[in-house]
Amino acid sequence: MSEHMLQEAVDKLKSSGVRITPQRHAVLEFLMNSDTHPTADEIYKALEGKFPNMSVATVYNNLRVFREIGLVRELTYGDSSSRFDCNTSKHYHIICEGCGKIVDFHYPSLDEVESLAEQITGFDVSHHRMEVYGVCQECKKEKNQIV
Repeated sequence: MSEHMLQEAVDKLKSSGVRITPQRHAVLEFLMNSDTHPTADEIYKALEGKFPNMSVATVYNNLRVFREIGLVRELTYGDSSSRFDCNTSKHYHIICEGCGKIVDFHYPSLDEVESLAEQITGFDVSHHRMEVYGVCQECKKEKNQIV
């Protein structure tokens, strides 16, 4: 993540009337430097040493603000905790069935699927989400060591 991208995000927050507190800046910077799609708890644990008075609620509130402004996407998968992605461009995810790691997967948008779904069902389609599941390299290595 570049300083330029972080500054653009901060400017977007300011122009939306959001005050930039040190905690808010730290949460944003952590998210923008992360490629792991962290949960709110993971963000909190990573920052609690630097901000001992910060609560998990503070992290959740900041994530909500970021989501509402369009700086992050919230990823929900079943009953597990939401994960947050600073990459708001159209892309897909591949998810490890072993450890739960989520990796960005870039592929041309499947807009024709949305169009076909509208034609067949009569729905007004707003968006779609595709996930690919498998086992990551680390989990494959771990499994091979056990055998």
